[in-house]
Amino acid sequence: MESLRRTPFYDLYAAYAESRCIDFGGWELPVQFTGIVKEHEAVRQQAGLFDVSHMGEFMVDGNGAEAFLQQMTTNDVSRLADGAAQYTLMLYPGGGVVDDLLVYRLGHERYMLVVNASNIDKDFQWLQEHLTAEFSGVSLKNVSDETLLLALQGPLAETILAEVTSAPLAELKPFHFIEHAEVCGVSVLLSRTGYTGEDGFELYAPAHTAAALWNGLLAAGAPHGLTPAGLGARDTLRFEAKLPLYGQELSADITPLEAGVQFFVKLDKADFIGRDALLKQKEAGLPRRLVGLEMIDRGIPRSHYPVYADGVKIGEVTTGTQSPTLKRNLGLALLDAAYTEIGTEVYVEIRGKQLKAAVIKAPFYKKSQGVKP
Repeated sequence: MESLRRTPFYDLYAAYAESRCIDFGGWELPVQFTGIVKEHEAVRQQAGLFDVSHMGEFMVDGNGAEAFLQQMTTNDVSRLADGAAQYTLMLYPGGGVVDDLLVYRLGHERYMLVVNASNIDKDFQWLQEHLTAEFSGVSLKNVSDETLLLALQGPLAETILAEVTSAPLAELKPFHFIEHAEVCGVSVLLSRTGYTGEDGFELYAPAHTAAALWNGLLAAGAPHGLTPAGLGARDTLRFEAKLPLYGQELSADITPLEAGVQFFVKLDKADFIGRDALLKQKEAGLPRRLVGLEMIDRGIPRSHYPVYADGVKIGEVTTGTQSPTLKRNLGLALLDAAYTEIGTEVYVEIRGKQLKAAVIKAPFYKKSQGVKP
């Protein structure tokens, strides 16, 4: 895997004998440190620390930055105050998804975008292509290579972080951030966001500060059960909370309405790329919907497994696994709308056999108190 890219934390993985790296979109990243289920349970019960420095960060600023982002994204950027963030999507004209991302308002006409690792180059090019003469005052800069990103997630995240920062964590609301907070002696952008269904924080900082943050947070968290966590637990955690993954629940062929993230699509705001296509789809009625599945027969649904009903294929599984929290074989599936009522029986093809499943309500896991994007 010599040709794969590595994050600033790569050399620190060696301290964990059971760590195992995989190729993830061209990056050599840990799928686990001590075991996927163990790390998953730590995040649900105590806290986990994720290296997510493969994500991309773009700076957008200058006269017209807000108007530019309004045109490029589905959510309403004008609703953001300084120090606030929002989840949003960029769309193709046909309504399919270029990427899902976070927008942070750093100040007047000054924003940071956080995009998926596999889409960094594509997203940057897409944004550049739309920097027309109308937006000549807007500057776009890719700072991904010089930026690290850590996610500290779990019910004890605030307790742990409070030991290494004087930032007013209790006052920091979900989807808000402090641009210059000191953590472990390092100046970071500290955000109350995450991708696990739990409370937690994300820390953006210069790449060269990796060791100070990693070692400092793990030392502070050791008495509280903090463990490093890899991509495996990140996927099972976000899956239980029905948080979409680009390339599975979202893609160029799946609209945000079909994927069930319409809350982040503001059709009543000024025009944006893909708006007309979504309006037409909404008026005509959605042909497909993303639903939860629970296996009735014994088997685990996996991504791209076909789903059948009445003898015909009606869709496919987007993500599936045995839920570490619920100990049930569950999946998310994009199905023909006629088969998406709760309780509908369908069949998932697993290794050549059609096994019975039922449509159930998702998210599968909801925290009673915590971050709800």
